[in-house]
Amino acid sequence: MSRMLPVLLTLSLVGCALKSDVDALNERVAKLEQSAKSGPQAPVGATPAASTEDEAAASKMMEDIQNALKGNDYVQAKALLAEIQSKYAATRAGKAAVRMATEVNIVGTDAKPIEVQKWFTKEQGKLTDNRVTMVVFWEAWCPHCKKEMPLLPAKLEKYKSKGLGIIALTKVTKSATDEMVQQFITDNKLDFPVGKEMEGGSMSAAYAVSGIPAAALVKDGKVIWRGHPARLTDEVLDKLLAS
Repeated sequence: MSRMLPVLLTLSLVGCALKSDVDALNERVAKLEQSAKSGPQAPVGATPAASTEDEAAASKMMEDIQNALKGNDYVQAKALLAEIQSKYAATRAGKAAVRMATEVNIVGTDAKPIEVQKWFTKEQGKLTDNRVTMVVFWEAWCPHCKKEMPLLPAKLEKYKSKGLGIIALTKVTKSATDEMVQQFITDNKLDFPVGKEMEGGSMSAAYAVSGIPAAALVKDGKVIWRGHPARLTDEVLDKLLAS
C-alpha cells in the first residue's frame, strides 16, 4: 500500500487514469526499488576490475619487459607486451603496456627521412648510412627536455668518433617561440642540427612520439632503438654502436 500511494496520488492530480497506466507505473516503481536494493551497476561494456593476483602477475611481467629493453632484446619485449595486453589488459601494467608497445613496435621499421620547415642551425641534418643517428624530439618549455638536452653535446663529443650523430626536432608548441628555441640552442651550446617540424608533426607521428623528450636511433635506414633519452646509457650506446 505504501508503494501504491505515491502513484495513486500522482494520478489523482492529473485526472482519471486507465488501469493499464497504473499497472505500468507500478512496474516502473518496482524496478526502481529493486535497482536501489541491488546497488549501483557497472556500465554496459565496462572492463571488470583486475584481481590482486592479476595485478601482481602483470607487474612481474612488466619487470621482465623492462629488463628485455635494457638488454636491447626487442623480440622478447614485443612478445611480452603482446602477452600482457592479451592476458592482463585491465591491470595498471596492462594499460601502461599499450603506450609502451606503440613505441617498441617502431624498432625494426623503416626510418622516416628527416623533413622540417626550417633549420635553426647552420648545419642541416639528414640520416646517412655510414653512422648511427639519434633523432631527439623536444620542446623549449618542457622541464625534462631542459634537463636532457644540455647533456647531448657531451654525449656527441664522446661518441662522434664511433659514428654517432644527433638531430633534434621541435614543433615549437605552447609557450615556445622560434626565438626561445634559438636562445636555448645558444645558451646550451647545442652543436648539432636542430630543426622545426612540419605542420602536423609528421616526424613525431612517424616515430610514435606521444611524450617528450623522446629519442630514436637510426642505422642503415632502420630504427634500432626507441625510448626516453635518459635510458640511452653509455652501456646501451656502446652495444648499439658496436653491433
